[in-house]
Amino acid sequence: MTRLEPVTYALDSDSLLIHDSAAVGREMHELMTELYPICRSISGNGVRITHDLIRRLIPLESKEVPTGTQVFDWTVPREWNVRDAYVIGPNGTKIIDFQRCNLHLLNYSVPIRARMPLAELREHLYTLPDQPGVIPYRTTYYRDAWGFCLSYEQYSALSDGEYEVVIDTTLEDGYLTYGELFLQGESEEQFLISCYTCHPSLCNDNLSGVVLTTFLAKHLLGQARRRFSYRFLFIPETIGAITWLALNEVDVPKIRHGLVATCLGDPGVPTYKRSRRGRAEIDRAVEHVLRQSGEEYRILDFFPTGSDERQFCSPGFNLPIGSLMRTPYGRFSEYHTSADNLSFVRPSCLANSFDNYLKVIFIIEQNLTYYSLNPKCEPQLGRRGLYRQIGGSNTGAADLEEALYWVLNFSDGENSLLDIAERSGLAFRKIRHASELLCQHSLLGELSLAA
Repeated sequence: MTRLEPVTYALDSDSLLIHDSAAVGREMHELMTELYPICRSISGNGVRITHDLIRRLIPLESKEVPTGTQVFDWTVPREWNVRDAYVIGPNGTKIIDFQRCNLHLLNYSVPIRARMPLAELREHLYTLPDQPGVIPYRTTYYRDAWGFCLSYEQYSALSDGEYEVVIDTTLEDGYLTYGELFLQGESEEQFLISCYTCHPSLCNDNLSGVVLTTFLAKHLLGQARRRFSYRFLFIPETIGAITWLALNEVDVPKIRHGLVATCLGDPGVPTYKRSRRGRAEIDRAVEHVLRQSGEEYRILDFFPTGSDERQFCSPGFNLPIGSLMRTPYGRFSEYHTSADNLSFVRPSCLANSFDNYLKVIFIIEQNLTYYSLNPKCEPQLGRRGLYRQIGGSNTGAADLEEALYWVLNFSDGENSLLDIAERSGLAFRKIRHASELLCQHSLLGELSLAA
């Protein structure tokens, strides 16, 4: 991954992109290292502790939704907290220990204290025989049950005898906790960025989304101007998105663009899952960024499974929200296992994902629509210092001139800058720079926010 160097354009519209990419990658990984040991779930104190750590960087607001709240076809569940959980074998040794790895406990397990033979215990054990060295991640959110997860190697070594089982948890009326940060822009129209905070010690899925969303918010807080307003959501997956949508329907029509941040730190290639609309402005902006990167990438059409994009893109909302990630959920062998750890996620990959998100936001921020103030034939660029002094020479200025001609010809009040970039095959930043120069020379007028 190469560092994104500060741009050298004379105008300051590119200030959003100026940052030390390598440093941000390291800082994201450092925050992930702090968050990694915390046992999170769809509710409980693990989420609150996570919010507290994030609040050191951004003014995140925690919101509590009571158990039993009806949210469309769902009900906010009871709150789950865990103090300890373990299994002691026949020889008196603690063979499964939540304190050593929180993935050992079936997430949302009900409390139990009991002694039982191995045959009975086996009914509550979860392993991955095809990946014998790792611990799986499993949940039981909406069915009262208990259990433990362990490696198949450990499972195979269990001997007959009596086992002591202790799960010291509470499952009672409380709250679903989610975090929100709203940054007011010049427009009431909003760009939503959502991540999920319900996974325990899993890094790519999805502490990578949590730390990237945090640092995006921090970066945007430092911008002097924002055309759009930005809403950042830190929510439990599925039930959190459903809850937010149910309680905030009045704000939903203001959402014009959005991304679900997940699986952003692995060494796979950048991958974009389109919104349900397929050709929304956010879809086109992401695809333009990936196409112009010169690196390998993948584009996936929308499908109705996955993460919270399936809630935001449900038919009753159909919001223009996609998901920009690296290797998608379920498509890397470390997914939902103890192998999704701090060594699997790389600072350089986090940095590359951060760069891609900023480039997408830049396009959305700068995608204006202009009309030519000199529409009858092209204006004379030479006397304005926008054309080469010696005609016919092949210099680096030709690239800028090509962009100028594209912008002049297609700035008819119908085509946005992204439209022009896509049609010309030129990078959006070149098209945007050309439009700025033409505006400086009173050759373009801004029509409105791009549709």
